[in-house]
Amino acid sequence: MATQSPDSSEWPDSRQLQHILIDIAEAEVLPRFRQPDISRKSDGTLVTDADLAVQQRLIEQLAVNWPEIPLMGEEMTIEEQQALAEQACYWCVDPLDGTTNYSSGLPYFALSLALIVGGCSVLGIVYDPVRHECFRAERGRGAWLNDEPLRLQPGPSTLKECIAIVDFKRLTAELAVRLSNQPPYRSQRCFGAIALEWCWLAAGRAHLNLHGGQKLWDYAAGRLIFSEAGGVFKGRNEPEHLGLAVQPALGAVDENLFGRWQEWLQQAGFATAE
Repeated sequence: MATQSPDSSEWPDSRQLQHILIDIAEAEVLPRFRQPDISRKSDGTLVTDADLAVQQRLIEQLAVNWPEIPLMGEEMTIEEQQALAEQACYWCVDPLDGTTNYSSGLPYFALSLALIVGGCSVLGIVYDPVRHECFRAERGRGAWLNDEPLRLQPGPSTLKECIAIVDFKRLTAELAVRLSNQPPYRSQRCFGAIALEWCWLAAGRAHLNLHGGQKLWDYAAGRLIFSEAGGVFKGRNEPEHLGLAVQPALGAVDENLFGRWQEWLQQAGFATAE
């Protein structure tokens, strides 16, 4: 049975959601850090006991407050995810963004939760428990970092002055080689936790991003936070209807840099920059 789509006056309180995520992270994620139980899913990717515990706690706690809204989690089966993607309103959660970092003891990971209504992300929360930084956004209302308004300032005037977050392994070999040998930016990073990378862009800690393929739970919350902070991404002017198809990502902190970045990538043969 399909869920009803709440209008903006009926959206859950993002501040309440923020506290739910923080409490779960403190109880389930940090105590297991550096000594998690690790296994592999059928596709070979890692999953930890923290991933599973966070997802279960979210299912339980969100159902107490909003029993009418179902939850899609990364750790569900593809059949379960496909059924939920057809709903008019649902939660989308990555219980542990950056599982490989977490399982290796690298302190760069986060919990990510989005509310999707009518195919659009309308609320997004990303919590970094290591730094106690909680990013959140409400569509059309703004973004915040630890309850302080988050608004991007214009970036550098040229690409050569920029820091870029680029995931090479999901790009074509030709483009990866060109970016390595003839980078248009000053410096490049890849941190391994997509939702949190969108949030660091929203905080102005880098200026450009490029990723060959992100899944819905990777970007549903983080990209909304980036957009509400003033960031520019490919597809922002297109009718949005989020789904399970993997999407390339291309973004910049302002329109000038986005245009320059997109032009460079078009010339380099990055197909989705068209």
